Amino acid sequence: MIRIHKKTDITTEVLVNTVWVSTFLALILTIPALGIFLGIYFTTSNLVIGAIVGFGVHFVTLAFSDRISKTITRILS
Repeated sequence: MIRIHKKTDITTEVLVNTVWVSTFLALILTIPALGIFLGIYFTTSNLVIGAIVGFGVHFVTLAFSDRISKTITRILS
């Protein structure tokens, strides 16, 4: 039989730090892509080009999300 041990000794400091890191990471991953998408869309009125460039920026930042998360965790700790 497999027994799963639940970790019950999580402090409030760890939970608060996790929430802040997750919030900052979500903002860093979404705001630049949305800004570029909306900027291209409103200046050129071309939805397709804005979407392609916005998705490209989003996936590039997503590729570096591990490094970004570690840096944010180090800064907030």
